[in-house]
Amino acid sequence: MSLNAPARIADKTLLGVLRGEQPAVPPVWLMRQAGRYLPEYRALRADKGGFLELVYDSAAAAEVTLQPLRRFGFDGAILFSDILIIPYAMGQNLWFEAGEGPRLAPILAETDLSALTPDWSRFDAIYETVRRVKAALDPDVTFLGFAGSPWTIATYMVAGQGSKDHGAARRMAYCEPDRFAALIDAIIDATVTYLSGQIEAGVEAVQLFDSWAGSLSPIQFERWVIDPNRRIVAALKERHPDIPVIGFPKGAGAKLADYAAQTGVDAVGVDETIDPRWAHEALPAGMPVQGNLDPLALIAGGRAVEEAVDAIRSAFADRPHIFNLGHGILPDTPIAHVEALLSYVRQQGDCS
Repeated sequence: MSLNAPARIADKTLLGVLRGEQPAVPPVWLMRQAGRYLPEYRALRADKGGFLELVYDSAAAAEVTLQPLRRFGFDGAILFSDILIIPYAMGQNLWFEAGEGPRLAPILAETDLSALTPDWSRFDAIYETVRRVKAALDPDVTFLGFAGSPWTIATYMVAGQGSKDHGAARRMAYCEPDRFAALIDAIIDATVTYLSGQIEAGVEAVQLFDSWAGSLSPIQFERWVIDPNRRIVAALKERHPDIPVIGFPKGAGAKLADYAAQTGVDAVGVDETIDPRWAHEALPAGMPVQGNLDPLALIAGGRAVEEAVDAIRSAFADRPHIFNLGHGILPDTPIAHVEALLSYVRQQGDCS
């Protein structure tokens, strides 16, 4: 496939960084780079009638995955899907309320896990999307798969929807730890199966999104974030030893250092609240990092972006670095600001 897009770094530089290489210019991809800020995405979603319909149309989902590559020439492609495919395959019903987000039923705050009937065929359309993207992808682009991490997935399964403080899941974790541990165990097993299937279909690295890791106390973080992710990474490494794993525990703060040292991930994502200078000093020497431009700085554009890029690249000049946002790109991000970001990062050369 020929992509009419800005020149990217050749020879899968992103994959090389995940394996410890340090190119003069960092590879770039953006979390949620396939999504609502793109007019071509909005048009396709409107045609399909809804988010889940788009995810489960493998041809359309592959097209969405490829759209930002055609426009921007990112160094990585991220599979277009959703973290809640796992609870959907585990037996919960999944739908999206307009303007309100995802819903799952029955909610596990009121229903036992054993009442769910898994349907692992719900992974099949996602694997077909991977195969379609792989067949069309520029060979220099690294293809990333992903899954939500167990704690984050559990917060949705217990409450049936997102929440500000994840109180329902936190209550269960404290008050019914054995019951909550059984749920986490089941999510771990499903996640290993799901990511292994993505790898077998063609992704070259995977990212574990723990979007709500920041809501836990240190002891709970150790039990419900570090340990489950460690078990997933170990199982994946046993099956696919050459596939890098990126861990992204958003909101971890100072606990990020323990996460990086204890989970076995190959690289860590750093959110926008983390000082990159601290991260460089606190994380294991030589561990690749990913991040951590504030998505709102990208909306502001101009000097705000340039100053942030300079600070991030300076902080990570002496370790492998993938340039990314500290969380997902926001829907009102101007396309011109994304273009300017890529141009600025790639023109800076070695900033060490």
